[in-house]
Order: sequence, then structure tokens, then C-alpha cells
Amino acid sequence: MTISERVQQLLRARTPFVHATVVRAQHPSSARPGDEAILLPDGTIEGFVGGHCAQNSVRKAALGALQANESVLLRVLPDGDVQFPEAPGACVVVNPCLSGGALEIFLTPQVPAPLVRICGATPIADALSRICELVGYTVSHDDSGELTGVTAVVIATHGGPEAELIRAALDAGVGYIGLVASKVRGASILDGLALSENERARVHTPVGLAIGARTPAEIAVSIVAEIVAAIRIGGLPTVTPETIIDLKAGS
Repeated sequence: MTISERVQQLLRARTPFVHATVVRAQHPSSARPGDEAILLPDGTIEGFVGGHCAQNSVRKAALGALQANESVLLRVLPDGDVQFPEAPGACVVVNPCLSGGALEIFLTPQVPAPLVRICGATPIADALSRICELVGYTVSHDDSGELTGVTAVVIATHGGPEAELIRAALDAGVGYIGLVASKVRGASILDGLALSENERARVHTPVGLAIGARTPAEIAVSIVAEIVAAIRIGGLPTVTPETIIDLKAGS
């Protein structure tokens, strides 16, 4: 399987990874411009971007790139005076054990977009699906199924097994759970679940920011805005915590 094929496979599986590409290499380094590799969350390297010492540096830099979700130009330099063109803004590491030759490796993190599970076949649910996709989120419009990796669940069924859906989302560790209901009905459903204080804090009902929304589209906008705030301001993780682990464990 080629690196390009592996990239597509990981994207389909919603697996975070870092794509590393050698953009400049100085003789006698073993890597060459155009060499590339995939770095998985457990520290595994698939492909080639240099020898053992270079790989350790790439792993550490990849961890930072993955956690920050920001691309990095990594300069791996041997110890001592090196005649190698400058690269403003690059992350520089010195490898005394490098056998000679400097490297520049571009690290591109690929972190899955937030996955929003929408429950219900209602006008609000339909509008929510469209707006989530518009902001770049991945949408699963389903009332059942696997919740692993789900960032947010919004229940817009207007009745039915709402309590069961909330309980399943809580048990699966979903950080944001929204219930489309009036303040009185929503409180009644939560009271019946006998939730802990922390669990109740994860359930938003009435759901959405208070913007005076009335139409299904306006309500959907308020819900997406609240999810965005939970991610950007509240630090809601967009992938499950166990997915991104310390890459140093694989070094």
C-alpha cells in the first residue's frame, strides 16, 4: 500500500495521524527530498524520513503538531556548525548522534473534523445537519449505533426514547449532549434520569445559545453556535481522549 493510499484509509477511518515529508536533505543523510511517512498516534512510523535519530525527533515534533493541530517545518541538524539554508519559523532540533547531513521535514497533522450525531427526523434535525456540514463538521444522522469518537449528540426527536439516548451518550463519554425541548420538559426528563452533577452539566436543554431563535433554521444556528463555543472556548475534544496519546511512548 502506498503512502497516498494509506492516507485515504486513515481519513476514512477518522484516525488522527501526521503526514511527514522530507523537503530538503543534506548529504550524507539517508533520507532524500520527497521521502514521506505516516506517524500514527501510538508512535508507529510507516514510511521513511531518515534514520533512527531523525525518527525520534520527528516523533516528538509530531506529537506537538498533532495536539496543536498545526503544521510544522522541522529542521533536524547535526551537532556543530552546519552550512544549511535558513528557514524562518522552522522548529529546530540538534541531533548529536546524526551521522551527518541536515534535514527539513514538513509535518502535516490530520485530525478528524468534529463528529456530530443528530437524532430525529424533524425540521430542526434536517436544518442542523445542513449547517453542521456547512461549518465543516462530519454528520451522522442516526438514532442508534456506535458513539465512539462522537464529539456531540443532539436529540431533536420531539419525544420518543429521549432519556435512553441521553443515557447512552453519557455512558459513551460524549462531552456535549443537546436536547431539543422546553425548559420544563427538558428538566423533567433529566430529573427522571437521576443524573450526577457532572452528568447533568454535559446535557444542554434548552439547547442552543439564547439568540431568540424561532424557526428550525434559527434554532439549528443557535445549536451549532453552542457546539462551536464548546469546542473553541470550552475545550471540548473533537476526538476521544484515548486516540491522541503521548507519541514519546513509541520512541
